[in-house]
Amino acid sequence: MAYVDGFIVAVPKKNLEAYRRIAKKAGKVWREHGALEYREWVAEDVKVGKLTSFPRSVKLKPGETVVFSWITYKSRAQRDRVNAKVMADKRLAEMMDPKAMPFDGKRMIYGGFESLVIA
Repeated sequence: MAYVDGFIVAVPKKNLEAYRRIAKKAGKVWREHGALEYREWVAEDVKVGKLTSFPRSVKLKPGETVVFSWITYKSRAQRDRVNAKVMADKRLAEMMDPKAMPFDGKRMIYGGFESLVIA
């Protein structure tokens, strides 16, 4: 059964190109280690809700935008194997210095999801 890791993060608009560069590198690493798909999407029609919304979820600040991402796998077991390899990959370690990241990792929301409906 398919499995997905999902992410939402606030990225300063001025850092969007730097974010794109590291996301492309990260996507390559995940795919090389067996992920089926790696996708990153930038907000285009995302409004601040009264109670909840993507912007509220990441405590969006002026000058920032929301990036919504996911990585797909064959199964949870495959995801765990792929992520173990990815986390040990030195190319990823170089990108994960919190001081050099083009976004605030403390406001990232993420989690793993198993398939409910595939239409």
